[in-house]
Amino acid sequence: MQNKLSKIAKDTNLFLKRFIKKQKRTELVAAMEYGLFPGGKKIRSKILIDIGSIFKINYKTLIAIGAAVECIHAYSLIHDDLPCMDDDRIRRGKISTHIKFGESTAVLAGNSLLTMAFEILVSSSLKINEKIKVDLVKKLSETSGHLGIAGGQYLDLSFEKKKVSKSKIIDMEIKKTGKLFSFCSAVPVIIKRKSNKQIKFFENIGSNIGLLFQIADDLIDFKGSTVIAGKITGKDKKKGKATLISLLGYQNAIKYADKIKSKIINDLNKYSSNTNSLDETLDYILKRNK
Repeated sequence: MQNKLSKIAKDTNLFLKRFIKKQKRTELVAAMEYGLFPGGKKIRSKILIDIGSIFKINYKTLIAIGAAVECIHAYSLIHDDLPCMDDDRIRRGKISTHIKFGESTAVLAGNSLLTMAFEILVSSSLKINEKIKVDLVKKLSETSGHLGIAGGQYLDLSFEKKKVSKSKIIDMEIKKTGKLFSFCSAVPVIIKRKSNKQIKFFENIGSNIGLLFQIADDLIDFKGSTVIAGKITGKDKKKGKATLISLLGYQNAIKYADKIKSKIINDLNKYSSNTNSLDETLDYILKRNK
């Protein structure tokens, strides 16, 4: 599994470095690259490739789209770390972008990565039909804004130190984390021009993968090591974050995560028997320590 992730990370980072190199270098690029590279685990791109393999989508096409996803993810982390948001000083084992470059530069670097994702999707580097490119831009736009990542972060902040229901926590975590996984899961179906019903089916699978990922993240924060995780742990409890762990307890959150994993595999088995690669990825998501 680690070898597969390393290959995806290497190929994705190479694509991004080449894409940025073709552009005019501005004063913001250093901060953008700092927040973007080395770029974390590439779990989202792995999901994209896992489901892409079911539909026999070209690997290089998936890497290019995964690069756009990584830009969105990096932008969200840069902004989440800001003092006005989650106020995190460490990210991916190094000081956060706003500590390194200043808050205003971090905001602008995040904005630039957000827009660069759409530059990638409409560029000549992505060898797919123009109509499909438009559909991908539309879907990723919905994923990134108030209906997705930004809206989820708003709810996350507004729920602090409040008693929040299970359904509201799940809705928040699906927006904050699940929507980007939902996009990755739907991409191969969109490229193959399948029906809206099939797209929705895979979006729901992606939402559950994202929920699983967020629970695993919360478990790491609850019991993980700052050194291993590459970010400060124990902050959710200190800030009074609304999580499924704070609501259900540690052991029950683990049981709930196992239940979600089973649902994902059962749902996907209705569509394809080729789930071994995704099953491996889900195991990695649950068992990771960073």
